[in-house]
Amino acid sequence: MKYTLHKDFSEINSQEWNDLLSGSITDTPFLRYEYQQAWWEHRGGGEWLRQNTQLILVSAREDEKLVGIAPLFISEYDGQSALLLIGSIEISDYLDLIVGMDDHARFLTGLLDFLASDEVRAGSPSPYDWSGLDWYNLPDSSPTLAALKAESAQRGWTHLEEMYRPTPRIALNGDFEEYLGRVEKKQRHEIKRKTRRAEASGRGVRWYISDMQDVEAEIDSFLGLMEHDQGKAGFLHDSMRDQMRAVIRTAHEHGWLWLAFLEADGQRIAANLNFDYNNKLWGYNAGVNRDFMELSPGWVLLGHVLQWACENKRSEFDFMRGDEDYKYRFGGVNQYVMRVKAMKTQEISL
Repeated sequence: MKYTLHKDFSEINSQEWNDLLSGSITDTPFLRYEYQQAWWEHRGGGEWLRQNTQLILVSAREDEKLVGIAPLFISEYDGQSALLLIGSIEISDYLDLIVGMDDHARFLTGLLDFLASDEVRAGSPSPYDWSGLDWYNLPDSSPTLAALKAESAQRGWTHLEEMYRPTPRIALNGDFEEYLGRVEKKQRHEIKRKTRRAEASGRGVRWYISDMQDVEAEIDSFLGLMEHDQGKAGFLHDSMRDQMRAVIRTAHEHGWLWLAFLEADGQRIAANLNFDYNNKLWGYNAGVNRDFMELSPGWVLLGHVLQWACENKRSEFDFMRGDEDYKYRFGGVNQYVMRVKAMKTQEISL
């Protein structure tokens, strides 16, 4: 494999990137070219704007064919200079290397050798050095976990791995009633009861998927509903608003945005923002007008979202990171994302 260090996303063809991703060990919206580029432009909504960061974007080719991408950046983190995955940490739920299973192990071995080479060091501003890798949000099913452990042992690195966050998911088979039958009985009745009560309220409750005809207005509407939650309002500082706008725009432009609203009394009272990707819905964020809590707008809208996913043959609804209680009430079953820290030094902690 021939490895190349890129100084900018423009040096890799976006279609070639996404084609490789479609056959990669981990194919998620967060690894799409357009998402990664938007994240890097805004540095995760300001998460890394005040840090000294440098893009370390590496591709590998074999017989001129793109076979692997390592979307990385270097920054001081936890008191050490580490290589992190682009998208780390807070707003990108699943991250990984972009490479097919057959090429994965040797791509990682060659990548680590390349990152330590004089060729990479010479192309970077001084001082340039890294103490190791600190990779967040690796799916618990990723072969990168075992491969990094093996590489660390071979290189004499200290290796630590931890379960970072749960990612509850609901398997779907096209039958909404069958799905409801798998939900705990009390919660199943709550879902149905709240939906019936909202529909019978006489307040014109209805839900619909946004047509995104006025993209900026729809984004404003969604962010406005998010801000009804005090915690989310604090999260949406100016840099994060710019990041969220960029993510929503690019998801819409590339065909994997799925945004739904619930209305009552002629106004929007809830929103559910998902990514419709790889035949599943990925639940990215939501917002609720808290002046309408007597209608249980969040529950009602989520019930409609899940019914749509069943009727439209989506295989799964992924709540993504977080252990909020409602995810389990709707039948979410935990999987996890992991954090791996592989460092050249002998004493590290997570």
